[in-house]
Amino acid sequence: MIPTEVENRIAKYFFHRYLPEEVKMKIVERLLTTCVWDEEEDLDFDELVRWAIEIIDEQLEDKRFR
Repeated sequence: MIPTEVENRIAKYFFHRYLPEEVKMKIVERLLTTCVWDEEEDLDFDELVRWAIEIIDEQLEDKRFR
């Protein structure tokens, strides 16, 4: 099994390198409004991830990456 830290680093690399800028901005806009007003320990990380995944799936649909 791949360690979680390695998966997180790969995901971060993909996010910053391959995700289109407009998709990143939609994610930031959606998550920032929640994250700004709540303390980090009060945030529901699972919910934030779900929101981001929904945006990515919606924006990328059937697009492929090289």
